Amino acid sequence: MPELPDHWAITDAATTDHPYRLVAAPARNFLNTSFTETPGSRKREGRPCALIHPLDAEHLGVADGSRVALGNRQGEVILDAKLVDGMQPGTIVVESIWPNADFSRGMGINVLTSDAQAAPNGGAVFHDTAIWVKALAHEMPLAAE
Repeated sequence: MPELPDHWAITDAATTDHPYRLVAAPARNFLNTSFTETPGSRKREGRPCALIHPLDAEHLGVADGSRVALGNRQGEVILDAKLVDGMQPGTIVVESIWPNADFSRGMGINVLTSDAQAAPNGGAVFHDTAIWVKALAHEMPLAAE
């Protein structure tokens, strides 16, 4: 930590192997995990998706609604892609708090996020994750289907 106030580059920086930044904010209708179990909230959200900027999708060969794998050193999750103009290229958003069973293979987005406490005084690092993204050529049914 710098002795004087300054920028401190402590985030999980994007690299050649992990060129995208993951944001795993709660889905709009999931204020907390209690709402992931209500029929109305689940119906409004549909299923977990990877929100991808169209320029990134074009570079990756990803079409709207196609399957993608997101991963890093910790693991991999499979999601449907949803192309969204109103976000920053290089950033993948997975609106989350979805139960693990709603993801293919039964592993949720926390597979990709670290459980280490954020410096300097702790806290969550679920907005501090670098990932890779790959288009999937074949369909993989969701565990919940």
